[in-house]
Amino acid sequence: MSFDAFRAPGQFRRANLHTHSTLSDGALAPEAVCAAYADRGYEVLCLSDHFTERFGFPVADTRAFRSEGFTTIFGAELHAPANSQGEVWHILACGLPLDFAPNRPGEDGVALARRAREAGAFVAIAHPQWSSLTIEDGRALAGIAHAVEIYNTGCDLECARPDGFQLLDALWNEGHPLTAYAADDAHFRIPDGFGGWTMVKAETNEPEAILAALKAGLSYSTMGPTLHDVAIEGDAVTVRCSPARNVALVGRGSRSENVFGDGLTEARLPLARFAGDWARVVVSDAAGRHAWSQPQRF
Repeated sequence: MSFDAFRAPGQFRRANLHTHSTLSDGALAPEAVCAAYADRGYEVLCLSDHFTERFGFPVADTRAFRSEGFTTIFGAELHAPANSQGEVWHILACGLPLDFAPNRPGEDGVALARRAREAGAFVAIAHPQWSSLTIEDGRALAGIAHAVEIYNTGCDLECARPDGFQLLDALWNEGHPLTAYAADDAHFRIPDGFGGWTMVKAETNEPEAILAALKAGLSYSTMGPTLHDVAIEGDAVTVRCSPARNVALVGRGSRSENVFGDGLTEARLPLARFAGDWARVVVSDAAGRHAWSQPQRF
């Protein structure tokens, strides 16, 4: 994890890891969803329909919709009792086998997430702010999940609750180094596509390579800004990015360093306040869109 994505071989590939089709409660057929993302220049899509009895426990076989430059990953959004609000968990699982078995009798969300990980999936805590998840929820999955969903386009548009950083940061404060990703959770009943995505660094666009990179944290997340490079240089973090108005390094509590400007494309952020701890980079552009690095321990 960390800033390793900017040193790793390969290239960044635009991915949406969380979206829905008519196999569950989405408005578009699987082929239409895949076509929509391919037409927008995405290189990776995980169709993650709701894995419930109501919908027949779908894991979509999207191989027919792959093309040169566009790949798909088999996955689903898993549900089982019960989070701290007494509601079912929403757990993203990218990289499931097509024959992943339905929920077992009495299987709770933690056990289901563990089974998905053991089956080879990249497992993540979906839209924690939308679900009002607590730190106890995070702890329950911290040894199983790879990541926290830190931005969700659909939740942003529907109820202005798109954020997962409070949970991610609290887990890092307790020594649970989960990674971060952004996604749409698009159902296409409102314009909830193409608002937040994950840039995954991999040498090829094969599903196996993408999944390995996700599990290793070789990615960053964005609503639009591009992170060209993030590096530790001596006593500072240097950031090169598309034009921004603010480049920040954010860590435990209220610790942060910022560089403000008009059209910033490079910034140097001192590390002294984060020594022996962790921090992550946030880049914000003039339109109020953000990009986020993975957290890094120093």
